Amino acid sequence: MSDTPSNCVLVVEDDRKISDLLLNYLRASGYAATAAYDGRDALRMIQERAPDAVILDWMLPGLDGIGVCKAVRAFSDVPILMLTARIDEVDRLLGLDMGADDYVCKPFAPREVVARVRALLRRAQGRVKTTARPWEIDDGAFRISWRGQWLALTRIEFMMFRLLLSRPGRVYSRDQLLASVHDSQRDISDRAIDTHIKNLRKKVQVLEPGCDCIASVYGVGYRFDIPD
Repeated sequence: MSDTPSNCVLVVEDDRKISDLLLNYLRASGYAATAAYDGRDALRMIQERAPDAVILDWMLPGLDGIGVCKAVRAFSDVPILMLTARIDEVDRLLGLDMGADDYVCKPFAPREVVARVRALLRRAQGRVKTTARPWEIDDGAFRISWRGQWLALTRIEFMMFRLLLSRPGRVYSRDQLLASVHDSQRDISDRAIDTHIKNLRKKVQVLEPGCDCIASVYGVGYRFDIPD
């Protein structure tokens, strides 16, 4: 999968004006874009046509965006950008929990949506094409190597970093990172997640100075990006 004009983007939005606006901007940016106007049609089109990315509205007739997202994740890792008029953090996190890769709140700037799609495609390209990844995971020993050297990780840091590495480009909420520590979660608070992430960044940078592969997503959580 490459970020080229041949990429096909499916826009799933029942508001025709919004859908047409996004189609026009995507096509002007060189993408092959098509539309679906309800959730069940969208699910069928994703199964049959395998688009390179999906822009998915939350509120849809037939099957809502959360239902579509959950169903798609049963058979596809296609990048999904959620569109939502919901501004509560819990609603945004629900979309990410169901498998969305990113979200944009309405009203939005069409250029921002195109830029977000472009970024998702780049990350997906990294997931598919990167063969010489800089890390290795040893589950039995609870350790992770970086550029051939073992990181000095605590058990909690190992489990959190392992989750982030499992799907580069995917945003994980603090609640998801907290859940990843399993039986150790009684020893860690939600705000302590930030401290552990800060320590992880420092430990990676000890082995690779200047590497900034763990990105903060404001108000949501964290994302691992494969370094160049």
